[in-house]
Amino acid sequence: MPQFEPSTFASQIFWLVVSFGLLYLLMSKIALPRIADILEVRQDRIAADLDRAEALKREAEDARAAYEAALANARAEAQKLLEQAGEQAQAEAQRQLDALDERLAAKVREAEAAVAAAKADAMADLASLATETAEAATAKLAGAPVDTAAVRSAVDAALAATSSRKE
Repeated sequence: MPQFEPSTFASQIFWLVVSFGLLYLLMSKIALPRIADILEVRQDRIAADLDRAEALKREAEDARAAYEAALANARAEAQKLLEQAGEQAQAEAQRQLDALDERLAAKVREAEAAVAAAKADAMADLASLATETAEAATAKLAGAPVDTAAVRSAVDAALAATSSRKE
């Protein structure tokens, strides 16, 4: 094998050094800077993407906070409207109840007036009936005609005494 021949070692070492030097210069001046540029561009793109993702994350958090605030405001507004509607319904129910109470009180007053009128009529009829009965009974028992005015005053006195005891 010619590589192991000691007489060619010097030329082999020379060409090894020249080849290594040229390869080193070629790599350090051309290939490695391009690779470094590519890596730097890639790193910058990754950093920009991370920054953009962080900004989008902050925007999403801000939007979520705004949504939650709007939702809380909407719930509070709905609660307030619900309370107002309840108060209005209660006020309307109270107004209708008061109107019904008034109508019922008026009907009670009318009924009491009708009862009082009927009572007065009945008392008048009772007084007249009692007068006629007392007059007929007295005439039959006494056998003589009785003074109608005297019987009437006696019946009125008896009815007045009875009604004063009831009250």
